[in-house]
Amino acid sequence: MHGPRSPGPVLILSTIALLAAMVAAAPSLAQRPVTRAQAEGAAVARGPLVALAAADTAGARAGLITAREYENPVFSAGYSKDSPQYHATLGLLLDLPWLRSARIRAAAEARRSSVLRFAFETASARFDADEAYTLALAASARARLSRRNAADADSLLRMARVRRDAGDASDLDVQLAAVNAGQMANAAAQDSVGAVSAVLDVQRAMGLPSDTVAIALVDSLAPPGPDTEPAPATTLQVAAAQATLGSAGAALSLARRSVLPAPSLTVGFDYYDPAEHGLLPAFGIAVPLPLFNLNGGQVAAASAERDRARAELELARRESDAAVARARRDLGVALDRVRRDTALVSGADRVAAMSLTAYGEGAVALPSVLEAQRQARELLAGLIDDLAAANTAASAVRLFTASEAAP
Repeated sequence: MHGPRSPGPVLILSTIALLAAMVAAAPSLAQRPVTRAQAEGAAVARGPLVALAAADTAGARAGLITAREYENPVFSAGYSKDSPQYHATLGLLLDLPWLRSARIRAAAEARRSSVLRFAFETASARFDADEAYTLALAASARARLSRRNAADADSLLRMARVRRDAGDASDLDVQLAAVNAGQMANAAAQDSVGAVSAVLDVQRAMGLPSDTVAIALVDSLAPPGPDTEPAPATTLQVAAAQATLGSAGAALSLARRSVLPAPSLTVGFDYYDPAEHGLLPAFGIAVPLPLFNLNGGQVAAASAERDRARAELELARRESDAAVARARRDLGVALDRVRRDTALVSGADRVAAMSLTAYGEGAVALPSVLEAQRQARELLAGLIDDLAAANTAASAVRLFTASEAAP
């Protein structure tokens, strides 16, 4: 007969770790409930990359306004001792149509490229927030699973002690159950800390302080629908690269047409000539002569920019095709794994419950119970990970297939 024993150090430490994990994972009353859509909206509103893209778009719009403007006339007045003594002229640069059209086209394509890149950065910010939200949901699910496993392990430890005291089990069973309970408690504490860190990552993606937990996740971790959207003709990345190439081509045309710069027209009058009465009209035209250079430096630079934009377009096409194919492949694989995991988890749970009942009745040994519980834990944890992977892949498909018509 064994007398009553005080809890061992392993059990005490396990209990403390389990309580700490439960306290860390418990939602605070001050936490603000946040849905996935709200997290994505906050990420777009406060995202630094989105703000940079918006500033680039504003700069490109300013460049287009500048390209459409006409040069202001230049008024000059002078005095000389020779007659006529007073001079007044008004100079106006002639904006030739073939120069003006190329300049405006280059600025318009640059603005279109910046708008498309802004749309892609907005979609990227939504993807980052969506991914962080999904990972936080998965971390919270793993933390709940770990706490349940720790509670089951503690129940198994108590059952082993009862059976030992009744003479149906040995001290080895108790020690084995105590080690298992300690491992499950440590895992629960670690997963609870991971869940908190994942929520803080969501806050950081939303532009909120990430030192303390201030939000509570509302949405659940559900499998996404299958990918049924057709592949877009042109993604945002490719469309932006195409616009950049168009802008570079227009800039090259402008540089070539500027070999002969625009002339300027001058009109005015002279006054106060003793031999003449009234105003003496004066006019002239100034034509730059390409004697010392043919604008070769600007043409070469514009040609290099055009070649670079062409290479970037080809790279964007290849990367976009690869990203879409990879995201769709990952989504298909993850959905298949989710379907298989769902079927396996229910069976593994039944096996674990039956083995625990059988151990309580003395029909099976403790290692069989631990193995059944281990398999159930791993299958359920795999289901959680595959659900997170499927949701992340679905979000990646939406990101990389976003088109100009519907960014």
